Amino acid sequence: MDPEVVAFTVPAESNKVVFVWNITARLSEGEIYCSLLKVFSQFGPLYCMKLFPNAGVAEPGYYAVIRYFSSQCAKKAQVACDRKSLFQDTPLKVQVCNRKKSLQFKSLELYGYKCKELANYYLGFNGWSQRVIAIQNITGLDDDPDEEGNPREQAKLRYLCVVEVIIHDREIRSRGVGVAEEAIEKQNDPVEFLSKNGKVQKFAVQKALSNAFKKILLVIFDNGKVAVEYVPDEDDTVDCLTEEELQGLIQVNDFTWATLDIGDEDDEEMLANISFYEDTLADGE
Repeated sequence: MDPEVVAFTVPAESNKVVFVWNITARLSEGEIYCSLLKVFSQFGPLYCMKLFPNAGVAEPGYYAVIRYFSSQCAKKAQVACDRKSLFQDTPLKVQVCNRKKSLQFKSLELYGYKCKELANYYLGFNGWSQRVIAIQNITGLDDDPDEEGNPREQAKLRYLCVVEVIIHDREIRSRGVGVAEEAIEKQNDPVEFLSKNGKVQKFAVQKALSNAFKKILLVIFDNGKVAVEYVPDEDDTVDCLTEEELQGLIQVNDFTWATLDIGDEDDEEMLANISFYEDTLADGE
């Protein structure tokens, strides 16, 4: 089997999605979720797992959609768990999924904490590290006035952050830039300012961490060995600058403002276009 490339982005490929059904309702929903998580996390890091109740016309029970970062992990989970009872009296049915039609999804940056989980799994807790090179308050910059040329009433708190990810023993250093913002409802309220100030800084750091990891690829071999490749964007100049130059980097027009309210719309869109592989489904009936 050829090595598999795993990126620090939201996994969108259908062969990384596993569908689990024939889950009985003898346990509570919370117990079922924990049992599924315990079983399927053994085969590799999960991006997400969602548990749903059966449709009203079906018998009481549940089905689950599990998304891995690696297609090899998804296949191992299917082979090991299909037609096995595991945590219930009746056997589960487990199949790798595919989409009903060919769809193209843009590559989405992975949340910072998910990047850490993925790096810890494949590189080890001591195999990598991160450090904040610069974090600057850029509030007020690039604020467009209203139609009459006056400043807008609702102020926005903004921070720019530069983070460096270091892969030890491989001499790889990847820098990322993150910008976060949030509106300040009560400009004269010090409590709101302090609360949102820390929140925006945290999100800026997480955005920068995600951006740094996005330039790193993991190559997973069958024997368990992991190679790391650094693939920067063509127009990426952050890694070429000195730290002194980065400290003064406030070219706001070169960055896109990050919104803090990130929902699950992309997850729902992907899950809505999932179906079984016809051949494996036919074999399982």
